[in-house]
Amino acid sequence: MGMSNFFCGTAAVLIFAFNVLEWSFGAEEEFSFSDIKAPEHGYWERPLNDPFSRIIADLEEGKLKLNYSSEKQFLTSLLKALNISESSQMLVYSTTSLQLSLISPETPRALYFNEDIYLGYVQGGRIEIVSIDPELGGIFYIFDIPRGGNRPVIERSKRCMNCHSGEDTFEVPGIVIKSVIPGPRGGSLDSFRRGESGHGVPLEERFGGWHVTGADGLASHWGNLTGRFTPDGIVTTPLPPGKEFNWAKFPVASSDILAHLLHEHQAGFVNRVVQAHYQIRTALKHGRGQFQEKDKAAMSQQVELITRYLLFADEADLPEGGISADSRLKEDFLTARKVDSKGDSLRDFDLQKSLFRNRCSYMIYTPVFQHLPDGFKKLIYRRMKTALAPDGQDPQFTYLSEEEKARIRSILAETISDLPADW
Repeated sequence: MGMSNFFCGTAAVLIFAFNVLEWSFGAEEEFSFSDIKAPEHGYWERPLNDPFSRIIADLEEGKLKLNYSSEKQFLTSLLKALNISESSQMLVYSTTSLQLSLISPETPRALYFNEDIYLGYVQGGRIEIVSIDPELGGIFYIFDIPRGGNRPVIERSKRCMNCHSGEDTFEVPGIVIKSVIPGPRGGSLDSFRRGESGHGVPLEERFGGWHVTGADGLASHWGNLTGRFTPDGIVTTPLPPGKEFNWAKFPVASSDILAHLLHEHQAGFVNRVVQAHYQIRTALKHGRGQFQEKDKAAMSQQVELITRYLLFADEADLPEGGISADSRLKEDFLTARKVDSKGDSLRDFDLQKSLFRNRCSYMIYTPVFQHLPDGFKKLIYRRMKTALAPDGQDPQFTYLSEEEKARIRSILAETISDLPADW
């Protein structure tokens, strides 16, 4: 079967494959899948459907109304064109990027994001883009910041894959968040949470090499400091945000704790769901359109993993007393609320004991989840139904109160169009 024929026939095959299977949950069998270059994935050949690729021509031809008067003005106008809030800004000064020679405590790298696009900006350097294709995962682009009247020339980057398709992203093209102790002039002296992403990573292992504002309530984390080796081990030195750089170089004067928490949650979601896309395609390829017995347990494991992540089953504890968050960031985030008839939404914050009041991820609405095969999505929906049942009998989800479960069921029933009829 040729690659194009495989892709064309995938939808019908998936419906059949999932409809004929019934399996139990909770299996722990490991599952491996082919290289992303394999024909069933076609990462480098398949037509792209990520949001940034759809505007590349307009960007290169000057059709987007961008401000080229300065780096900062170009950045802010590009963020607006991509529907990315300036308030999502996070600053990282560890040299964990392709542009490491330009990154330092004096010139931190800035990151911005919405649900589908992640943008990196380095002063005097290049713009980096991770744009999420709903079936292939992260598509990586890089281009020079236009200077002297030149228009941008967009390059699809292969070098980004050295980090963004490995252990930290479950071997699929995804989002990497590093936490390291950086030296005062570059290099990493130690690192944390290797191979982990998502809201389950303890806060005390996060933020190394990043500036974090609004985090006074956190008793312990690795942000806002550098280190040096001594005979007695690594000694750290505080690096308060704004001490070594001028906030005026950036669109906003924050690297807010809430932006970091949202970014971490989204990264874990994207990496897990993209992994499921690749595993499903590999299983169908090996089984010639059907799941083999050895694959069923692995698919069940994926259903369980994604359901638990959607419902924040392993969310790391917030500090005693909760967190304060930048008011503009909260306002910008809430503009995309999908509400039920009672006015409840999956974007409603808690910020005291947990990130959200209604603990089901708003990322359930994104293309990367909605483009999962219908049969696989149906299994997730059915597992969620069991988890959210009003009798409270599922031992894995007793942390959700009956009131919260009822709110989540109502929100999903009124805002998700393809729930099973009996949901």
